[in-house]
Amino acid sequence: MTNYILYDDPLIRAQLLPLTFTRPVPEIRCGVWTLTEKWAYYLQSKPSFLTEPYLQPKYALVATADNVFVNGAVCATAAITAAVVQLQMGEVLLAENTVIAYRSGYEVVNPAVELKVVRWPEKYTVIAHLWDIYLQNGAQIRADFEQIASQRTSQPIADPHTRCYAPEQIFVETGANIRAAVLNAENGPIYIGKNATISEGSVVMGPFALGEGATVNWGGKMRMNTTVGPFCKVGGEVSNSVLFAYSNKAHDGFLGNSVLGEWCNLGANTNNSNLKNDYTNVKLFDYATQTLTDTQQLFCGLFMGDFTKVGISTLFNTGTVVGVNANVFGAGFQPKHIPSFSWGGAAEGFTEYRFEKALEVAKQTVARRGDVFGKIETELLRTIYDLTRAD
Repeated sequence: MTNYILYDDPLIRAQLLPLTFTRPVPEIRCGVWTLTEKWAYYLQSKPSFLTEPYLQPKYALVATADNVFVNGAVCATAAITAAVVQLQMGEVLLAENTVIAYRSGYEVVNPAVELKVVRWPEKYTVIAHLWDIYLQNGAQIRADFEQIASQRTSQPIADPHTRCYAPEQIFVETGANIRAAVLNAENGPIYIGKNATISEGSVVMGPFALGEGATVNWGGKMRMNTTVGPFCKVGGEVSNSVLFAYSNKAHDGFLGNSVLGEWCNLGANTNNSNLKNDYTNVKLFDYATQTLTDTQQLFCGLFMGDFTKVGISTLFNTGTVVGVNANVFGAGFQPKHIPSFSWGGAAEGFTEYRFEKALEVAKQTVARRGDVFGKIETELLRTIYDLTRAD
């Protein structure tokens, strides 16, 4: 039986920091599913991971004599998967200069040179930069929705005070609770996960995805191309953004063209800018070069690593990158890059967030949701702390 391994391309992983400090590349969410979940669905097999050594205890690698190594940044489709499973030993599936997958008994340093090339001539989607996550999110919601809706039957929306436009483009999982909301799927599908809640007075525009156990609070304004991951809580206005899982933006305020990792919390009236006043391209902090890079995008907002917390009325400038486990608060626009394990704000200045204190808050954050923050998670966070002292 063929063994499937999702691997991190080193260059892409660096371009996706700080989100990839705490996860392999394919654990990024884009659309309804993570990239891992897409590959698992199409392959009908649970893949393992080849990633940074410090991540392997949590994201295990299973290797055999016959492996298909799949680029974890590529979004799976039925057609690409068919080509992947047909690979013979010693072959690599290559799209332009991107390795999609290769079949080998061991990891190959340069598959495009060392193996027999099979060309992929069709379109493909790769999440290679932070902004790709929100840019591709609408299309990936559509693609994931099509697969979900083709396999199962949506639950009815029984609430008489909820108004649905294009109801055939709305899929509701079991246990979802929708009250006095407006769901408009005329421009794209709306997916509502198991036991999710859309509260009274909310307006939801598709494409939109709400994960299992997630909540849209009263009066929420969910704009197009937005994904709210499992067990997140959102309110206010959210536009073309992705929240991975267990993160909160529960109150009024604007979040646009942004990506939040897991276990983040934005205080009430937190806002971000996603468009510069002079309408020039947004520049974003690049961990690989330690400089600002031109995104070639007019709209680009906030990118935040796992476990970061934000105080009330915090303002983030266009194209801001915040690392892992920071605590940000205070008046004025925050700097465009806030390193991991930082404590403070633009007005007060920043100091180092002591690791033991940061660890205790992370444990409490996870415990509040009934989850466990164990030894593996502790060592992972400690390693990130050591790695990011100079970021």
